[in-house]
This record gives sequence, C-alpha cells and structure tokens, in this order.
Amino acid sequence: MTAADLATRLAGRMILIIGDVMLDHFVIGRVDRISPEAPVPVVCFDHEEHRLGGAANVAHNAAALGGRVELVGVVGDDEAAGTLRAQLARCGIGAAGLVADPARVTTRKLRVVTTRNQQVARVDYEQDSEVSGAVETAIADRIGKLAASADAILVSDYLKGAISRGVAAAAIAAARTHGLPLLVDPKVPHIDYYAGATVITPNHHEAEAVTHMRIRTGADALAAAVRFRERACCESVLITRGEHGMTLLGPGGEAELAAEAREVSDVTGAGDTVIATMTLALAAGASLVDAARLANRAAGIVVGKFGPATVSVSELRGN
Repeated sequence: MTAADLATRLAGRMILIIGDVMLDHFVIGRVDRISPEAPVPVVCFDHEEHRLGGAANVAHNAAALGGRVELVGVVGDDEAAGTLRAQLARCGIGAAGLVADPARVTTRKLRVVTTRNQQVARVDYEQDSEVSGAVETAIADRIGKLAASADAILVSDYLKGAISRGVAAAAIAAARTHGLPLLVDPKVPHIDYYAGATVITPNHHEAEAVTHMRIRTGADALAAAVRFRERACCESVLITRGEHGMTLLGPGGEAELAAEAREVSDVTGAGDTVIATMTLALAAGASLVDAARLANRAAGIVVGKFGPATVSVSELRGN
C-alpha cells in the first residue's frame, strides 16, 4: 500500500489518547538591546499564542489527519485549563475524558520567543506527582467508557503525573477487552507500566537508558530493540533515531527506515507526530511496516515547522 493510499484512509478513525496534556504558551517579541540590569535580552512584547502540547499535541496531530479523537488526562481548576479546553474544542478534539483536580495546576510551558523564532527563556508551571485516589479512579473510569467506541488506544507519557500504574493498567485492560492496538510513547521510569502494549516508540536515548546499550549504528539499534522488547514485554518496538531514521522490530521481523527530513527547523513534538500517525494508520488497517513508513514521512515534514506542529493529509500524500 502506498503512503498516498494509506493517508486517505485515516479520516474518521477514532483514537482514544491518554496522557499528560499541556498548554504551550508563547510570548513573542523583538529583541533590540541587552538589559542594563543583567546580561539578558530585553524582549519588547509583540503578541502571544497558545498551542496544544504534550498529549494534547498528539491529539491535535491525529485530528489534523482526519481522525476522531477523545482525550483523557488531568488538568487543574484554573485559567490555563479553560484555555486548553477552548483550544481542544477549536480543533474538534473531545475533552470529556479530562478530569479536573483542584489540587493541581494545569501543565503550562511559557516560552519567551523572538520574532526570529529564537527562544529566550522558558517557565514551566506543573505538578508532576502521579495521580492517585479519586482522580486516578475517575481517569480509569473514563478510559473504560470511551474505549468502547475507539479503533485504537494511544498512551502519551510525559512524566507529568497523568500516567500512573493504575491508569496504564486501565488502558491495557481496555485494549484487551475491545481487541484494540495500544501504542505507547514512553518514559524510562515507567517502563514496567507498559507490559502488554502493541507498540512502544522510544527515542534512541530512551532505548539506550532502558537497555543499557549504546546505539551508534543500525545494527546497534536493532540489538537494542530486541532487548527493549524483552524488557518492556511488548509486541513491537519502534526506535526513533532523529536524522538516522527509525528502527522497527515487530512480530514479522525488522525494518530500517531512513529519515525523510528535507530541512530541520524544530524537532519539538516530532515524537507526537510519529505516534499519532502510526496509531491512526494501524486503526485504518495498515500493516506495522506501512504504518511506520507513514509515520516516518510525517516526522520528516513536521520537523520543518516551528514549535509543536501538525501534518495534513495533503502533505502526507505529497500534494
């Protein structure tokens, strides 16, 4: 199946995305001088933007490709949560799975950026302790209800607290109950949470940390994928290696995918694009290799854009 053919089949597939939702807040201005108070640039404010980040950016990527998306996660009872919900609604992303926890702040990354796209500073607002008690139970309950109408489940773990052992177990149980593929964008400290996943997509640093192996060549990456799969107890592994492409290890064998980036502007959120595209492709009935190839193409496009960005079906088709 060609990438163009597969891209046209993504629309309408329902993806349940579970993870750490974030709000990316950009304050943008001009820099003409250095402060006399400290050796830092003075940014003259021009405008500000809000974008979806973390698991919300994964959801945005899936929605931009025509997927129907329900998002499960935790937010605070604050202004940032309202802005986040408004952004999700604008993108057509379902937010019924978001659980409000008044004891937390909504994860927000405030970036001060120049009009030339140079980042000056970043301030993080977050509370990253894992959800527990009534909040964890509420998230698990929403996973169980929303999974009934899903074509695939995706876990986007950023270590910001939404993915606890109980939440991960609920996602895996829901996937088994409904016979759905479950894909995970992992974090190393939670590697034991993901046993039973269909595909886990570590970057090469995460794969090295889990396997205690150095990855310098394609052969290294394949050996690490074998050990990663054994360690994580999953069916398949896709190691993303930046400019060196991707290494896929599945039940039917392995594949090396060369990077397709033509010009790299910003790698922020590239992993989000990869897993969103791959999940939609599997939901559309693609083989593991075809899904990885489409995700590789999407990654090559999105790194040419600034900040958390998305890819369209027409871009995937090369139109």
